[in-house]
Amino acid sequence: MRSIFTVSIISFIITICGIGEINAQTKRIESQFRIARLKYSGGGDWYNDPSSEINLLKYAQQNAGIDADPKYEFVEISNDNFFSYPFIFMTGHGNATFSEYEVKRLRIYLESGGFLFIDDDYGMDKAIRREMKKVFPEFDFVEIPYSYGLYSCLFQFPYGVPKTHEHDNKSPQGLGIFHKGRLVVYYTYESNPSDGWADPEVHNDPQDKREEALKFGTNIIVWSLTQ
Repeated sequence: MRSIFTVSIISFIITICGIGEINAQTKRIESQFRIARLKYSGGGDWYNDPSSEINLLKYAQQNAGIDADPKYEFVEISNDNFFSYPFIFMTGHGNATFSEYEVKRLRIYLESGGFLFIDDDYGMDKAIRREMKKVFPEFDFVEIPYSYGLYSCLFQFPYGVPKTHEHDNKSPQGLGIFHKGRLVVYYTYESNPSDGWADPEVHNDPQDKREEALKFGTNIIVWSLTQ
């Protein structure tokens, strides 16, 4: 599994250095960077805003030189191909649950080089904290300081997570779980940047808010590949 993530990193480095050339019309190759939406149990709408990842990957192609495959894909933790994705994205509203089998597989995935980004689209916080405690009972979410590299690796976010959508009039937070010094789970709360990635007509956000969210999402991708 390490080799899969390594290939993605090499492709990123080659492209961003100008050695490779992106051609959106070429046949898909397995080394292209991909994001998989996590399909989970528990009743939350894991599938909402399917245009989000496509738009983010296109933006990352155009503005960070990442050799990405801008398609919408989803995966379950129990699926055989779960380990083929270097970046898993989880969002929705309300509840989410992991089975004992999924807990074990998710931990193996994260300890072996995988990355999970969770964006609370509203009402997920209780479930996320509960289920991730099953995966890493020895760790708690910690708030990521503004000085952390994710906030400056490409675009500058001197005050941390941007506020894309208002939920409960609280300050946005970027929370993380680290394993052996590597950020393996990044969780945005009271921020909801993935809504800003969706097609413009979905949420009718101002263009500057969408641009901000796409820049922030690109930082998350870059950091997941290079940290």
